[in-house]
Amino acid sequence: MTDIAFKSAKSLAAMVRAKKIGCTELLNHFLARVERYNPSLNAIIQTDIARAKKRARAADRALAKGNIWGPLHGVPMTVKESHDVAGLPSTWGVPAMRKNIAAEDSLAVQRWLAAGVTLFGKTNVPLLLADSQSWNEIYGSTNNPWDLEMVPGGSSGGAAAALASGMTGIEMGSDIASSIRNPAHFCGLFGHKPTWGICPSNGHGLGGAVAQADISVIGPLGRSAADVALGLAIMAGPDEIDARGIKLQLPAPAKKSLSEYKIGIIYSHRTAPVDRDVQTLRRDLAKFLKGQKVRIDEQARPDIKMDDIHRTFDILLRAATSGRMDDAGYGRLLRQAQRLRPDDDMVKARGIRG
Repeated sequence: MTDIAFKSAKSLAAMVRAKKIGCTELLNHFLARVERYNPSLNAIIQTDIARAKKRARAADRALAKGNIWGPLHGVPMTVKESHDVAGLPSTWGVPAMRKNIAAEDSLAVQRWLAAGVTLFGKTNVPLLLADSQSWNEIYGSTNNPWDLEMVPGGSSGGAAAALASGMTGIEMGSDIASSIRNPAHFCGLFGHKPTWGICPSNGHGLGGAVAQADISVIGPLGRSAADVALGLAIMAGPDEIDARGIKLQLPAPAKKSLSEYKIGIIYSHRTAPVDRDVQTLRRDLAKFLKGQKVRIDEQARPDIKMDDIHRTFDILLRAATSGRMDDAGYGRLLRQAQRLRPDDDMVKARGIRG
């Protein structure tokens, strides 16, 4: 029988509510897997087991009285290291921030806890969340659970490795340049980069930053699409200040079945070429959808220029991350920008200008 650790978070929550497994029992099951598999993966790099067990016991008592805390009551969870959790370090992999202990939970962590999760640890990241692997001088390197010689992606690589190996029930990462989507792809999971601004990033900023960086978001990772949808519903919505002026409210889909949809598919593009193996999977998906009476259009294209979008992204990405530079680093890039040829439109040149 498949280990329950590989069930979706929604399934685990349903088992808890049906009293097929207790919250403490479920937490202990995951912790046993952490003890067994984490030494070779190095995905979970901080834990607060005592506090997690105390919360799990409280969740069991609440359930016994018919009190359900939320849709994920009793589901064990870890979060990406960059999210503040009271009493644990938020270092972003920067050695100088090793003793940066969070005083309170981030807003998103508070919302996950309100949804009933049992939070027990944090997962690894690369230096400054700025790589497609997950290594830093403080915690070392995280390995891919499918092949220990491979990386799990980044920067939410520890999150993805922990999920894919069945060491946690659901995860929260962050994404500016595929930092959720890349690890989800590398580890065979579901991950979502939400629309900018709908998931407030309060408590996800190095050195006390309070403003959300351009194009940078926080978002969920899960073992099912339904988990990601639930995670987004838990996280989304304005913070206390923005809530005075805006409200997030999306209507339910008007269409009720797959057969009502018409879907345009792009298998690859010269600006962003797709591996043949992935193209094959997309064609298999299109074939499946056609079998469900979905109208598939392989020629339809949006009235946009992919090159222009990619150029804008390259510039915005470097502009958004440039706040991490010191004055000397900025001065060097400024001199490089002044030496660029006006017709140089390579990715590196775009980044320097950004």
